[in-house]
Amino acid sequence: MKPDTSEILISSDEIRDMVAKVADEINSDYGDRPLLVIPVLTGAFIFAADLVRLLKMPVEIDFMKVSSYVGQTSTGILKINKDIAVDVKGRDVLIVEDVIDTGRTLALLRDMLKERGAASVKICTAFDKPARRVIDIRPDYSGIEVGDVFIVGYGLDLDGRYRDYGDIRIVKDNEEQ
Repeated sequence: MKPDTSEILISSDEIRDMVAKVADEINSDYGDRPLLVIPVLTGAFIFAADLVRLLKMPVEIDFMKVSSYVGQTSTGILKINKDIAVDVKGRDVLIVEDVIDTGRTLALLRDMLKERGAASVKICTAFDKPARRVIDIRPDYSGIEVGDVFIVGYGLDLDGRYRDYGDIRIVKDNEEQ
């Protein structure tokens, strides 16, 4: 059964405006202070690329690939599939995420970076699903709030597909196909 991804929830123009708004907030908060940006792979790579091009402070980028899930169940343990190579000690760190659902993985990642000695750790997300939250975590920079729907596009995927859409689409089961 092939899912129906024809319904556009957020247009590419709305995404472009959102990225500019988030970048303006970050620029205002950090000024000239250097910032270590850590996008969470794989979904955040497109958002992070668009975002860092609009940041005005000195930016260093490194990537992490993490999980705390086996299937659809959180283990409560952060599994690092790809760690950063830079030292975060004494640095301002911005975690960039594609979407925040339950908040479990981000809470663990934030705590780990603080334990490694980061001067500050803030969270930036393109899309926020507060209705799905099970951990009390709020992004410091949030692009667009979405309801409890499964979305793809702009880096977000379903089994590795649909990341290349320039907009955000709702995934529906299509029983006719």
